[in-house]
Amino acid sequence: MEKALLHYLQTFLTERRKGLFNKALANRTRHFTVVTEDVYQLHNTSAVMRSCDVFGIQDLHVIEAKLGKRVDREIAMGAQKWVDIHRHHNTKNCLTELKKQGYAIAATTPHGQAIELKDFDVRQKTAVVFGTETQGVSAETLQQADLCVKIPMYGFTESLNISVSAAIILQDIVSRMHQSDISWGLSDRECGEIAMRWTKANIKGVDQIIERYHQNNNDL
Repeated sequence: MEKALLHYLQTFLTERRKGLFNKALANRTRHFTVVTEDVYQLHNTSAVMRSCDVFGIQDLHVIEAKLGKRVDREIAMGAQKWVDIHRHHNTKNCLTELKKQGYAIAATTPHGQAIELKDFDVRQKTAVVFGTETQGVSAETLQQADLCVKIPMYGFTESLNISVSAAIILQDIVSRMHQSDISWGLSDRECGEIAMRWTKANIKGVDQIIERYHQNNNDL
């Protein structure tokens, strides 16, 4: 029934839009996911979301232990329609849940025993955690992390803006993931669920259209 409904709803889309959906879904992944932890500047979270969409990361986990947020639509440039946002009220619950889903936790930090980005193992299903602009990831994240990763830097400044760091790291690990032989794509069920959400988000008056669809099918 859901497949039939999706097929019907997509008749309201242009062929170009359907083609874009299919191309994006073929390159979407949950092999990696991204976590932002109490990022203070709203535009940084929104810019990270945009990078997630650009590099095919389907899920963004936003920890809001201290600061409530909203999506900055201008910076995200529509990415909030394509990326699934999961909000968490504290770090512990977020990282515990991700570990239950089979993710290793990679904290981004220039300090301590962090490995360089080139040594990051893309075969491991991983949640990459980015911390606050001033202090980085929390002590709790470092305690729960399975590894720490850093971007090599050669100047006087020892840190990058979080949105820049996210773009650099995602571009590197996703590119290497695509070059590997690991199974990183979404399942057919996941593709169907996401395609349904994307389709609904792109049709005006979709609730009324679905209601009429069910009425017509019940009358048969």
